[in-house]
Amino acid sequence: MNKTELVNAIAAKTGMTKVAAKNAANAFMATVQEQLNKGERVALVGFGTFNVVERKARTAKNPMTGKPIKVPAKKVAKFKPGSTLIAQKKTRKK
Repeated sequence: MNKTELVNAIAAKTGMTKVAAKNAANAFMATVQEQLNKGERVALVGFGTFNVVERKARTAKNPMTGKPIKVPAKKVAKFKPGSTLIAQKKTRKK
C-alpha cells in the first residue's frame, strides 16, 4: 500500500473527503517525525511504538572489493509492532 492508497482507504472508512484524509495522514506523519527528531518515542497502544536508537560506529566489508570500510555512528528510527497489529491465525489442537 502506498500513500495514495492509504489516503483512499482512510477516506472510505471515515467518510472524510480525500483532501481531509490526506491532510490527516500528513499531520500524523509530520507529528511522528517531529517527536522522533526531539528524541521522544511515540507509543500507540495496540498498533506499535516508534522510537530513535543510536547505532554504534562499526567496521563493515565492501561486498564488491572485500575491503573494510568504516560506518559512522548514527541515529535511526525504529518501529516495534504492537501485539495486536497483525492478526495471528489460531491453530486448533486435535
